[in-house]
Amino acid sequence: IPPVESHTLSAHCTPNYKTTMKGAKRETGTTRALLALFISIVCLTACHDDNHENETTDATMPKDFVVLADVVPDIIQEIRYYSTYNFVGERIDGYEEPVAIMTKKAANALKKVSDDLKTQGYRLKVYDSYRPQRAVNHFIRWAEAVNDTLMKPYFYPLVDKSKLFELDYICAKSGHSRGSTVDLTLFDMNTEKEVDMGGTFDYFGELSHPDYKDITSEQYRNRMILREAMIKHGFNPFDTEWWH
Repeated sequence: IPPVESHTLSAHCTPNYKTTMKGAKRETGTTRALLALFISIVCLTACHDDNHENETTDATMPKDFVVLADVVPDIIQEIRYYSTYNFVGERIDGYEEPVAIMTKKAANALKKVSDDLKTQGYRLKVYDSYRPQRAVNHFIRWAEAVNDTLMKPYFYPLVDKSKLFELDYICAKSGHSRGSTVDLTLFDMNTEKEVDMGGTFDYFGELSHPDYKDITSEQYRNRMILREAMIKHGFNPFDTEWWH
């Protein structure tokens, strides 16, 4: 996967790969989880049928993908789109198990990030990685239902839902579907809590910009610790969302 150019649109859109590789669980015994997961996902090569007619029924892992926890055993996973705590307010299509998968190259790079941050007292906590197209389609249907504002107070209180497409918060394709993109935060091993980033994951607004200044110095420092570690090990950050 080639290097990603700088951009300012929401990373729910194709041009925006969030924290994406340059050039680019359960536990190890997750056979049944992987079977359910890969029955549900869209083909990762030539299959891009939005109606799911070409979805794979092969339970084997694509050769260039891995279960992230197998490569980064220290990872903490909170796959938000498997749960109902996300901007839609329900489990998202295609998320059959709370398991993160990525390309091997991206996972190996994330292992280096994890090892680096462990020396500073942190672990990585992942919210999302590979995202099937059927999940993106779910986002589109939700955005078109402008009267469905169940999660507005938590994720987009200052944004008119009818403008989500216009403002590029929701788009027809996502860089996550390429498999080298990851959404994550830091977990403090001393306090045994997530670090305070001054804003929640997937919040639509300027508060999510990594360089947003109307937060405390500690919150800003936490964002930079994550950002600098990711850049150091080959990831391209996203300039409007701190979790990339």
